[in-house]
Amino acid sequence: MTDYEQRMINVLISTHPGWRYEQRDLPGLPRWWAVRYEPLRPDQRRAGARDALGRTTLHRLARALAKHDQILHMLRY
Repeated sequence: MTDYEQRMINVLISTHPGWRYEQRDLPGLPRWWAVRYEPLRPDQRRAGARDALGRTTLHRLARALAKHDQILHMLRY
């Protein structure tokens, strides 16, 4: 992992602390993953929330996490 990638991971950890961040280098799978620490409720799943998000870049993962937060935020109101 490069210094830049580590800094990005640190930003994700501070911005989205409910996730564990992983790097996987397996053919055909996204490289960067965020896996929730706590399971989702059924209503959160129905709204489109996921237990794990995988993307090819950290920037795409950050956007997916932001969108995921919007889904969960909408359920609170």
